[in-house]
Amino acid sequence: MFLLEKYIALLRGINVSGKNKIAMPELRKVFEEFGFTDVTSYINSGNVLFTTANQYKTDLIRKIETLITEKFMLEIPVTVVSTKELTATLAHAPAWWDIDKEAVNYAIFLIPPMDIATVFAAVGEIKPEYEQIDYHENVIFWTAPLKTFQKARWSKIASSAANNHVTIRNANTVNKLLKMAE
Repeated sequence: MFLLEKYIALLRGINVSGKNKIAMPELRKVFEEFGFTDVTSYINSGNVLFTTANQYKTDLIRKIETLITEKFMLEIPVTVVSTKELTATLAHAPAWWDIDKEAVNYAIFLIPPMDIATVFAAVGEIKPEYEQIDYHENVIFWTAPLKTFQKARWSKIASSAANNHVTIRNANTVNKLLKMAE
């Protein structure tokens, strides 16, 4: 007998600037048709919560990417995190992350097979006077004050070689997803 576990699929780069459009009701329906249960979504940026029997994350990622390609004709990178993993990751968040509400507080999720060292090499060393960074397993925590955001090196992650291999969520979204998943 398999135990059901709650997961969150994080889709990269959908519904951004009119590109890679996927309606959340349609996406939820595709997940349900595949056999996932308790399917919900949060905001329009590709956050899908679902329940399934314990499986390997790599299998889940491959299945979800295939579903999106077949149903929406889009090649969308995906990562998947279980509720347990996200809880543990946030328990290891640095004390400074998501404290200053006048700062940008991001969780940068790696999309397999990307690794932390490669992301750091692609984006470069932080500018400590403008930003803070730390990580736990496959999530990078990054904070930069709004007033000096453009001076922070990691504000340029979108133009780095790592960009297509990560998906970024702000702290409010990450916290809301965890609350919804519990």
